[in-house]
Amino acid sequence: MPRFPTKFLLKSITDALTESYASAVLISPPRKNPRRFVVQAGQDMFELWVYIWTLTHGGGAARPKNEYRIQLTGVTPPLAMNPSGPTLMIGYEPNLQCFAGFDLSKHHLFSTKSPSIQIPITALHNALQDGFSFITKGNEEIAIGFRPDQFLAYALNAELLHAQGGDAVTVGLLSKATALEEITPNEIEQVPAERQRIIQKVSRLSRHSGFRRKVTSAYEQRCAVTRMQLRLIDAAHILPVGVEGSNDEVANGLCLSPTYHRAYDRGLIYLDEALIMQINPEKEEELLRVGLAGGLQDFKSYLGKKIHLPHDQLQRPSSEFIQAANRFRKIPH
Repeated sequence: MPRFPTKFLLKSITDALTESYASAVLISPPRKNPRRFVVQAGQDMFELWVYIWTLTHGGGAARPKNEYRIQLTGVTPPLAMNPSGPTLMIGYEPNLQCFAGFDLSKHHLFSTKSPSIQIPITALHNALQDGFSFITKGNEEIAIGFRPDQFLAYALNAELLHAQGGDAVTVGLLSKATALEEITPNEIEQVPAERQRIIQKVSRLSRHSGFRRKVTSAYEQRCAVTRMQLRLIDAAHILPVGVEGSNDEVANGLCLSPTYHRAYDRGLIYLDEALIMQINPEKEEELLRVGLAGGLQDFKSYLGKKIHLPHDQLQRPSSEFIQAANRFRKIPH
């Protein structure tokens, strides 16, 4: 595969950050590694440096067909590191539209005689399925495949994730966590407390990513209230995470734009059993009382009607979750 054009490599990063519910602005020359971005993620803003190359087949008949690599062209060791935020070394495979991440601590002083780093393409196949995949290489480096919607999670946790490369038990448990397989207490106790926290974090990220993909797909990437798409949608739990009885099934999910998601989580709006999104009269009165009702009428114009629903009736909001959520939020009857 030929080298992917620069503008498309940069677009792969900004699009992936958008899928990760963040935004990015390039602040460095586009053709020079590392590409420097200012990233906005929620209330946080940070500078992200990214060394990125096209991930291609290893080349030559002697190379395994499964082996893909990045070639560290256009840079000389030692590689510059971001003094105030993450620095990534990644490859992008355009056909799969998936990324491979490598341990920068093992490669910032690379040899100019063989400036390439390999990963099995199966690692990216697994990442497409599970969000992340982990594989230990011969130099005790852990290489990580990750889907675009996990780009922000990878960027913020790359150093910790790659630091586990020499521990086969931890890598195995990370792989189970990304596949959403059950990890028993006995298994988790085999690794130190710090690595337990990493495994638990990856498990949470994978569950959240799986839930988000299932819900947004069921709702056709469309807000259930406004019916708008525009890549401005979240996956919301009807019954919040952590409340007894909540789970990550689509029937406990709603696809909502960020404003309506926040309004739902705060109890300003609620879903009734007729699948109509309603305003909470107590919260409405409170806004009027404190003089913070500006825009309320426009906000309410989308309410009072049946929401947009998945085609599959089994994926539609469950009355059991709706009732439990309204009890939890103390919605007046």
